[in-house]
Amino acid sequence: MTDSLRYFVKNTEELAGTLCHEVSHTIHHDSMALIEKERRIERREIGAAVLLGPSRAHILAIALIGKLHSLGYSREAESGADLTGSDICAETGYNPWGLVWLFQDFDAADTAQVPQLLSDHPSNANRVEALKRHFRERPVTFGSFSADARTAKPFEAPKNAAAVFMR
Repeated sequence: MTDSLRYFVKNTEELAGTLCHEVSHTIHHDSMALIEKERRIERREIGAAVLLGPSRAHILAIALIGKLHSLGYSREAESGADLTGSDICAETGYNPWGLVWLFQDFDAADTAQVPQLLSDHPSNANRVEALKRHFRERPVTFGSFSADARTAKPFEAPKNAAAVFMR
């Protein structure tokens, strides 16, 4: 949770969705899994550099391919955290549509989006579609929650929030 996000979220559901998403990363052990995957990629990069020779062009190409490969793993972790986060929200009584609204707000606010291929997160549109599909596939879990953002409880960061959090 960052200061900028605290001031960006419009309602309690978006805030709860963010927190549930982050908790999901812990549940899935995503940080450790990504570190292991990056180590495997690094070992392959070293092997490729040894086989191809240490020219500058080879090393840059190998590093770029390794980086692009690792981004896919990060996108998988983010997608998984979105779905598990929505499950956690629903189980705790918070409207999981808050995640959808948040990604739609991100999309509306971000005029210079990085192409998904170069990003470590799925595109906001893909995230919204995946969540909507998840909700449709589990009507017992998600059917009682409203998709209408007007039903959300407004959230406003207190003026002295930074001072309170620093204590």
